[in-house]
Order: sequence, then C-alpha cells, then structure tokens
Amino acid sequence: MNELVKFKFYETALQANRDKQILAENGINSFIANEQLIQSDWLLSQAVGGIQLQVFEEDLEKAKQVLQDYKENEEFSLEVEHTIEDPEFDFVCPKCGSNHIYRDDSATSFFGISIVKSHKFICYYCGNEFIH
Repeated sequence: MNELVKFKFYETALQANRDKQILAENGINSFIANEQLIQSDWLLSQAVGGIQLQVFEEDLEKAKQVLQDYKENEEFSLEVEHTIEDPEFDFVCPKCGSNHIYRDDSATSFFGISIVKSHKFICYYCGNEFIH
C-alpha cells in the first residue's frame, strides 16, 4: 500500500496550491493538509505544522525534482521576460521590476469601501508585497 508522506510545508495556501498545480501538470497527485484549519485560525499554524503538501511515497523523489526544475526555470524566465504588453497598472514591483501585479483590496477596504488612499499590491512573480 502506498502511503502519503509530508512533502513540503507552507505559510500560505497560495504557495501550497501553486506547487500542487505544478505537480499535477507533471502527473503527480498531491494533497494539501490543514489549509482550511489555518485559514480559519492562523494561530494554529505552529501547532499543526503549517499547511502541508503531501505526496505518495513512490512519487517523493519525482516531486522534489519537478519543483526544483520549476524553481530553476522560473528564475530564468523572470530574467528573460517579466512584463506584459498591456499592463493594468502603470508601475512595477520595486523588487523584481515585473508589472505582473495585483491589488490586494482585503487589507484596505471595509465592506467594499476603501478606507485608505494607498493600496497594497502583490507581485505574481516574486511574491513581494508593497504599498503604492
């Protein structure tokens, strides 16, 4: 019988789901544990070991290689091209220079009403969070 093993640990569900998708695209089944629990009460993260990505034991080495290859290719692609022709915003991430960014309205609005003039943005490429 093939057992599930803890493969990787994450602080955010976004990171875990990204890696889960990468593994799925490469034919590896994986499962995320503790995602809803930690999203409902982030203080439990330390107690349960964070958000866990689990894979079947037989896929462990292949999963490590797939994510390592992805990381290496992602770093290369960031150097080659990290802009889009028709950006939604007229500024770029101060960390990596990408204009693949999105506004996080959850931190700056209350019931859909903006409470601050500046907004928090997050870069899709490097994950940098910044105020603009």
